[in-house]
Amino acid sequence: MVRKMGVYAVLAYVIYGLFFYWYLFYFADTKLPFEYQGSKADPATFLNGRELMLSEEYSKIRNLLFFLSTPFEWLFYFVILLFGFSRAFKRWSESSSKYKLLQTAIYLIWLSFFAYVATFPLSYISYSLSKTYHISTQTFPSWMKDELIDFWINYGTWLIIVPVIYWLMKKSSKRWWFYAWLLSIPFTLFMMFLQPVVIDPLYNNFYPLKNKELETKILTMADKAHIPAKHVFEVNMAEKTNSMNAYVTGIGSNARIVLWDTTLNKLSDRQILFIMAHEMCHYVEKHIYFGIAGYLLLSLLGLYLTNRIMDWAIKRWGTELKIPEKKDLRSLPLFLMIISFLLFAVSPLTNLASRYEESRADNYAIHMTKDPEAAIISFQKLTKSGLSQVNPPLLVKIFRYDHPTMLDRISMLEEYEIQHRNQIK
Repeated sequence: MVRKMGVYAVLAYVIYGLFFYWYLFYFADTKLPFEYQGSKADPATFLNGRELMLSEEYSKIRNLLFFLSTPFEWLFYFVILLFGFSRAFKRWSESSSKYKLLQTAIYLIWLSFFAYVATFPLSYISYSLSKTYHISTQTFPSWMKDELIDFWINYGTWLIIVPVIYWLMKKSSKRWWFYAWLLSIPFTLFMMFLQPVVIDPLYNNFYPLKNKELETKILTMADKAHIPAKHVFEVNMAEKTNSMNAYVTGIGSNARIVLWDTTLNKLSDRQILFIMAHEMCHYVEKHIYFGIAGYLLLSLLGLYLTNRIMDWAIKRWGTELKIPEKKDLRSLPLFLMIISFLLFAVSPLTNLASRYEESRADNYAIHMTKDPEAAIISFQKLTKSGLSQVNPPLLVKIFRYDHPTMLDRISMLEEYEIQHRNQIK
């Protein structure tokens, strides 16, 4: 039975992968609708023939890697359970220490290490791909450093979360999920508060914007929007990537507006001011706090469903999965597999909400700056630097895009430009 379940799982993953390969490389049509051809949203108007070919190649392979990576994680956890690795991890941890907390830490390091080794090939392929297409400028040692930082941050986070969850399971098998959710609220807010000042600086150096003339322009615009900003931060990303970005991070007094130095190097002041106006909208309309509220609501539902699915799976396949009961630490791979699956399943909804907020930010920015030409050029340069598809396939948009497509963004700006020009006349 165990061997049969393993074969079926691998076969399902292969069929899934073949479907997305066929969908991305043969079925999906990324050509622009006729009415947009020749417009400023048409990549043929701002990319040369080689860049058009590279953007299609790069996007297809990158999207395929995305659709392969998350289900591979489910397959990994399933195999860990099915072939008794989780049971072995627990046995090794119990033989190494008599203290429960230390046993959990040892179990987690084994599980984390095996998970890292299993997923490393896909991670390396993604890194190598971005180097091949000149998106990444990061050296292998630097990339490995970031990978190891990721590993230890994730390990440390789970070392806090897992003992609490399994203690709650032992205390209340039916309501642990609700108590865990209550505890997750202050923990989430605390991590959001720490992110800009503790976690992000582990990866890159942040400092106030060096261009003081540009900073004055940005802070003047922020003052008009009633944003109490004292600094705009830049981060040294040129040593890692050729792509551009800007974002808002953190909450409370630690909230920051951040510009990548690649954005500063490749965009004019007018274009940067549009990007900054976009980011200011997230602050003005409190998108970060709406995002936290939405995350907490979804996590409540997610923990409830995880509890129900774990009960059902252990009752039906507990023997095959080597899980005697839910509160046993050996069930952790099942817990992580269900959480990962639910996050993937809900991503179309969270992406839709994010695209709505980003669309509002675009509208806010263009009405604040009234400079559609600068806005359009900035999006064209963003597309070029990241070799992004202007009109991605539907499933890619649904599962990957937390921003509107460049077709949507540039065509909206082009309509505004026409209306603005007619108003002046």
